[in-house]
Amino acid sequence: MNMRTMLITTALACTAFAGFAQANETPSSEAVPYRYGMPLHVGKVISMTEPSTLDCKVVTASMKYVDSVSGQPAEITYQKLSDACSYQN
Repeated sequence: MNMRTMLITTALACTAFAGFAQANETPSSEAVPYRYGMPLHVGKVISMTEPSTLDCKVVTASMKYVDSVSGQPAEITYQKLSDACSYQN
């Protein structure tokens, strides 16, 4: 086997494994908006994001987590004051 064939085979194998990992990582459902009193079964927080802004205002943030009951990844959105509010008087 020549070197070119081996490199192409290796590149294709790495691409396939990366595709499988990404497919398993993405949740099958969309983010659910939080309602007051909604039970959350958060086993592990994966990430928390919010849009960056220089103004103190209400923004829609999201949290990705692993559900402690089902073990599946889930995402929820919620309203909060932006981080800029912490730095303004």
